[in-house]
Amino acid sequence: MANGTMPLMALDAVVLDTETTGLDTGVARIVQIGAVRVRGGVICDEAALDLLVDPGMPIPPASTAIHGISDDMVAGAPGFADAFDQLNGFVGDALVVGHAIGFDLAIFKRQAAEAGLDFRPWPSLDVRLLAEIAGPALPGTSLEKLAAWLGIGIAGRHTALGDARATAEILIGLVPVLRERGIRTLAEAERATRQRTETLEHQVRAGWVEPKAIADADAGGVLGRIDSYAYRHRIAEIMSTPPKLAEETISLREAIALLTEGGISSLFLTPTGGADPKPPLDDLGIVTERDVMRAIARDGEAALDRPVAAIMTRPLASVPAEAYLYRAMGRMNRLRIRHLAVTDADNRLVGALSARDLLRLRADEAIALGDEIDAAADAATLARAWSKLADVARGLVAEGIEARAIAGVISREIGAMTRAAAVIGEARMRAAGKGGPPVAYAVLLLGSAGRGESLLAADQDNAILFESGEADGPEDRWFAELGGHMAEILDSAGIPLCKGGVMARNPEWRGSLATWLDRVGDWVRRSRPEDLLQVDIFFDLRPVHGSAALAGRLTEEAWQLGHGSKTFAMLLGEQLASYRPPLGLFGRIKTLDGRVDLKIGGLFAIVAAARALAIRHSLPRRSTHDRLAALEALDIGGDTDLERLDAAHAILVRHMLGQQLADLGDGVAIGNSVRIGRLTPPDREALQRALSDLATVPDLVRDLLFH
Repeated sequence: MANGTMPLMALDAVVLDTETTGLDTGVARIVQIGAVRVRGGVICDEAALDLLVDPGMPIPPASTAIHGISDDMVAGAPGFADAFDQLNGFVGDALVVGHAIGFDLAIFKRQAAEAGLDFRPWPSLDVRLLAEIAGPALPGTSLEKLAAWLGIGIAGRHTALGDARATAEILIGLVPVLRERGIRTLAEAERATRQRTETLEHQVRAGWVEPKAIADADAGGVLGRIDSYAYRHRIAEIMSTPPKLAEETISLREAIALLTEGGISSLFLTPTGGADPKPPLDDLGIVTERDVMRAIARDGEAALDRPVAAIMTRPLASVPAEAYLYRAMGRMNRLRIRHLAVTDADNRLVGALSARDLLRLRADEAIALGDEIDAAADAATLARAWSKLADVARGLVAEGIEARAIAGVISREIGAMTRAAAVIGEARMRAAGKGGPPVAYAVLLLGSAGRGESLLAADQDNAILFESGEADGPEDRWFAELGGHMAEILDSAGIPLCKGGVMARNPEWRGSLATWLDRVGDWVRRSRPEDLLQVDIFFDLRPVHGSAALAGRLTEEAWQLGHGSKTFAMLLGEQLASYRPPLGLFGRIKTLDGRVDLKIGGLFAIVAAARALAIRHSLPRRSTHDRLAALEALDIGGDTDLERLDAAHAILVRHMLGQQLADLGDGVAIGNSVRIGRLTPPDREALQRALSDLATVPDLVRDLLFH
């Protein structure tokens, strides 16, 4: 079904064209149907439909002169009803795209009514309208002119299949042009085309059907109710730990005894002499109850005395302990397995997870999201997976899950997208003959995604840390190219480039461990106001790919440097000195065009305050909630003051997420501003109180920095 949040580059679409007996939609009949399928920016040539159709009337010579189809050619061809049935089977649930598709829809609608058939217009999009948006200065939007503009050749002009294929190529060519104009998703494209009122009015007067890409009742493609447990709890909460280990040289008989005695369904196998209680995953194999049963069924009693290594599985499928449960469920579904190894940040075994542990949970389409991202091999596949995130968020809102918990899910998937972009980027580098990473490295997620507080309007905030190498040296140049691939992949897949340039492709956001420590030391020692942006983003870092140990060294030393400088702490506090909540006379919320930016007007103050106090008091927590809770636990500040900040944070995040979901469904570019008119009176009053509570933030931070 058409999903409004689907990036245009990832559309599953059928591109359609017809040839007819004439141009009057009131009497014209179809004589040929051509259609091709597009998936993720690629035309599937093996999936095409090319049908001649008997119109049940003579074809006018003037029409034959254009498309070359004569009465003799359609003699014996299926009639409209049969052709229409074949077309519906080909289209399925896909979006239908065409050049001036409203003309085709009008004829399908009329002929279906004449034949007594039920015609429910397919979700559809008009390439000609998109072209008017992408190229407003174009002298015309005919198929020939658009093809020439985009450098596309047309083979088989005025045949339905030839024109359908040309339209598909034009659609693919328009996607990057539309992206530059801020139109990335299907909903944004539909909204933009509906604003072409003059063209649409002309089409309606000509009897055309107005195309609609998204059903009005389901503008956001909302999923049904989902089981939210898997999005609120992490694997560490239900995994079996410590995992049961044995040497791979033991016999199958001995392995069965260990499984039985422990009441477990899997056994991890180590090399001979392996005594590490948390061994690295690469050294391990696994044997499960099912492996045992298969071996005995195949070889009988003789299998019992053979080494268990003969039936173990290696390499292991794994999942991080800190991941949410839905990720384990998705991975088991994709790999069709029932057991996963659970790892820590250093990829060492810390637990086991089985399908039995997950029996109380339900795996559905939403749960598959995370593993789709991990398994993606290109930007289009990433885009398709990423487009589902809004539906997951909407479903969780409907389940009553707190917005900050939903932000945690969104942030995890931004991390997964960034990790996948790095993996795909590495593959591109190898394919281009650049080889693999020259030294160990880590991809770092910064800002709100690093804190676990991202919402759907997030852009890219990432960095690369590598083990050794000088600026503009061979290592740095390799990682600069990788950063470029990452930025392009993420931007194409739906996470736009950072307007502030906080991306690993830029020199200031990548470097060796020594380079990064020099930077942090410079920020701390010199404490210039212009460094605050880097400081704010950097101290929220979270590694998402590569060496967690390397990232851990940087984090530990950076926090020590920050904690040790009073001058640095004072500067962090001073950035809040001029903050005032967006409130006017009588405490009313100030708006611009009916909206208020809650990131600048509220979140900034809470996040910056919690970060500054956490650095000053050496509390290396990531999330704003955890930082405030840690301060409260140490009796730094009054409980009431910190609780009010935390409550205000929750309220602001909830309203921002709600507005973003509403805007996505409407095809409006999402951001951080909230339309006050959509809030209920109680919600508006609660928001006013929350913003009012933030007025004391500058004084509170100044008092608590040296508490």
